[in-house]
Amino acid sequence: MEVLLMLSYCSRFVLNVPKEDLQSFERILFLVEYAHWFYEDNSVENNPSLKSLNLKEFTSLLFNSCDVLKPYVAHIDDIFKDFTSYKVRVPVTGAIILDETYERCLLVKGWKGSSWSFPRGKKSKDEEDHACAIREVMEETGFDVSKLLNKDEYLEVIFGQQRVRLYIIAGVKDDTAFAPLTKKEISEIAWHRLDDLQPASDDVISRGITGLKLYMVAPFLASLQSWISTHQPAMAPRPDLPLKGICVWKAKHGSIGSSSTVIDSQPTKPESDSQSLDVGPGRSFRNFRFDTAPILQAMEAAFSS
Repeated sequence: MEVLLMLSYCSRFVLNVPKEDLQSFERILFLVEYAHWFYEDNSVENNPSLKSLNLKEFTSLLFNSCDVLKPYVAHIDDIFKDFTSYKVRVPVTGAIILDETYERCLLVKGWKGSSWSFPRGKKSKDEEDHACAIREVMEETGFDVSKLLNKDEYLEVIFGQQRVRLYIIAGVKDDTAFAPLTKKEISEIAWHRLDDLQPASDDVISRGITGLKLYMVAPFLASLQSWISTHQPAMAPRPDLPLKGICVWKAKHGSIGSSSTVIDSQPTKPESDSQSLDVGPGRSFRNFRFDTAPILQAMEAAFSS
């Protein structure tokens, strides 16, 4: 059953895509990542006999199960290093959502980690910055910012080779309902006071003055405060609100929230602002072609036998 399941994933997520997406392992690993999400969110959840796997374990199993990928099993470590290098070049966009007083911003906490961050995510191929921000905020918080987003109101920071752009969405009511639309991605959503987020440095990974662990938050805070100083909030400060963060959504154990959905569609393809450099551990795998026709025929024969 496991092998057939992996064969079906190989056919559905890897081989059944445009040919240009089968010409580099960076693209293929993104497709494998989507297959992994589907495996965890659907197959494992609906079949307790299946083991939960991390991405590298899933990739190894998929490569070992599919004839088209087997020749590269010995090189998975190098392929993963190259994939990691590629991922950090894909542009990221999202939003800094401020309440009506501009004293609090909305942060999300990842499913497995302990860090809080602004809702954001990687751009898909040919996707505009603002469209990616709208999509990612909707996926991670269930909140539609399309009518509040101004394409010219954003903060942008370059982290190494990765560009991160966050649109400022100001004046959102603190009683707005939030709940992620994706499975096992977000574990908690909360309003946090900007004063509590101020770190000792603007490092990518930091801790606020209350000890809150932050990721990709600190580098934006100085620019955000400058923006706030030139914009009038819709509401005066509210001393009645608690000093600590206000949790507005939290996943129950083994739950994904009442508003969760499963999107069963062709995966979108992240883009990169920079050209793929012929350097790095996976360089020898950059230019290759899959002859998919005989592979698909063999797979069809396996399923029909």
